[in-house]
Amino acid sequence: MKINSLIKYIVRFLFLQVVVSYLTIWYFDNFLIFAEEDKYNLYLSLVEDRNRFVPFIPVEVITVDLILILIVFLFLVVLYSTKFYTYVNELDYSYEKSYLDEYFSIYLLWNSFLFSSFLIFRFSGLSRGNLLIFTFLVPLVLLLFRNSELLSTMLGRSIINENFITFNLNNESIYRNLRIMSFRKNIENYFIKDFLEVIKKTDEINKILNINLVVINFENQTNIEEALEKYLLNLNKKILLISKNKINFNKNFIYREEFINDQYFVYFNNDIQYGSKFILKRVTDLILGTIALFVLTPFMLLIYFFIILRNGFPGIIKQDRVGLHGKNFKMYKFRTMINNSHELRKDLESLNDKTGPLFKIDNDPRLIKGSLFLRKYSLDELPQLFNVIKGNMSLVGPRPLFNTDTKLFNESYMRRLNVLPGMTGLLQINDRNADDFETWFKYDVEYIENWSLYLDLKIILKTLPSLFNKKIQGK
Repeated sequence: MKINSLIKYIVRFLFLQVVVSYLTIWYFDNFLIFAEEDKYNLYLSLVEDRNRFVPFIPVEVITVDLILILIVFLFLVVLYSTKFYTYVNELDYSYEKSYLDEYFSIYLLWNSFLFSSFLIFRFSGLSRGNLLIFTFLVPLVLLLFRNSELLSTMLGRSIINENFITFNLNNESIYRNLRIMSFRKNIENYFIKDFLEVIKKTDEINKILNINLVVINFENQTNIEEALEKYLLNLNKKILLISKNKINFNKNFIYREEFINDQYFVYFNNDIQYGSKFILKRVTDLILGTIALFVLTPFMLLIYFFIILRNGFPGIIKQDRVGLHGKNFKMYKFRTMINNSHELRKDLESLNDKTGPLFKIDNDPRLIKGSLFLRKYSLDELPQLFNVIKGNMSLVGPRPLFNTDTKLFNESYMRRLNVLPGMTGLLQINDRNADDFETWFKYDVEYIENWSLYLDLKIILKTLPSLFNKKIQGK
């Protein structure tokens, strides 16, 4: 775990070095110094300092840009030596929900270092007004990339909008002021005697409300039931366990343990798409989704007018579907069935070819004439690119189902809600017309347990060829 953290810090350090150096050089050349004479005099003073203090450095490498890069590097070394920037502890007490204090701390540190460096390297002839603006820019960039929280918020996933449930934790408990809870909303607080009830209660609430964190106060307990441990590990959410005694686990897994106020705190986060992973997936979706939308818009307009001419308005419908961590959203889709077709579903249940919560009929009588072609090649799904841009869906992930279907899931099936639903996935490129939900779930679990950006790109590349494969194309 320490090695992974070290790699993470190094990668972020190099990333910040590149971003801040580029910003500094670009701003310096375009806004801080204008006269060529001033630039040349600055270079001459750098060469003079080199001759006096570091003559062993080749004069050819002495440039203003190199000095600016060096200033940024030394500042980042100093910044990384401060605990407040490099480490956000979810188990710290937090009473403020503002980034202003963090920004002000970075601002003071950056400007004291910047002006000291300019003084040492004898920078002169700079535009004072533009320099004042620059003092605010770099701290803003550093705050943005301090941790994944702020960037995730900008990309559509804010911890302030996340929910959690608690077990055996008093409402007046001081532990509710921990950062991990104070930023989130407590939607339920249960008091139980048998800790296996955690499974039942969590599963019940998970089917009607989206939850991201489960907090359990074990009080004096030292052992955890194997069934509960397995459930929590497979829940793919953030888990916080509190106990007066050290908790003994049945399996080995990675977790953080801290001793606070005579209590043991165990925290582990099996949320699959969270933090930097969520940011990576979201940025990929935004880039590829925007390109796809730009290319396919003329084709989508043709489909839209075809539906209107055949069966009137609306050409695009919105359906209530269940998204990441059980959050409901409106999914867009070209209407391929007659209006109010969902109301006829009960009358046609005897024709359903699928099992479990799935519902689909081959040669559905509710289809608009000529729309079978759209379903066969998944063209009716194209408006979901708007869901991808909005952040409700991803290009790749388990298909989003109706809320009524979700209520039929058992504890194992609920895992499929722990990743963003997608337009395509492993099922769509392997066995799209599977009649049993077990097959759906098999591919969903395989995707969840092996998720990576590489896997997403691999599925995207295989999606188009699969549409023309007669064995798995739509019906």
